[in-house]
Amino acid sequence: MVSFDFSPLYRSSIGFDHLVSLLDSARRIDQGGNSYPPYNIERVGDDAYRISMAVAGFDQSELNVETRENTLTVSGFKNKDAAKNYLYHGIAERNFERRFQLADHVKVTHAKLHNGLLHIDLMREIPEAMKPRTIAIQAEKNTLIEGEKASA
Repeated sequence: MVSFDFSPLYRSSIGFDHLVSLLDSARRIDQGGNSYPPYNIERVGDDAYRISMAVAGFDQSELNVETRENTLTVSGFKNKDAAKNYLYHGIAERNFERRFQLADHVKVTHAKLHNGLLHIDLMREIPEAMKPRTIAIQAEKNTLIEGEKASA
């Protein structure tokens, strides 16, 4: 098992302690072995991302995509059909809940189910007030009084 020492981050940065706790919780989640359903995260543009999740056997009505604060939660609830008598049941149709931590200003723009894949599109939208802006520098004006000009 690999362990990480985050103490240098605490010594050299201020206000990023929540980031360190996010890294630590992500490390713990990865060690938990929860791998269902499988998913991909891809960058599709400068500020655009897509999560593709394999949800074979789930209908649109059995899936839920929700954002709250900076967390995206995708869940699926399958109603078991007791009337079916399987000889072999290899398709995993179990209930799941998968959470993703979203960075500030990342919003879900679209979700669609296509060929057993749930695609969730995300966009980072930085508010105008937070975008960098250039400040014009004005030169100082030399204003001399008429009387000082004459005596000089």
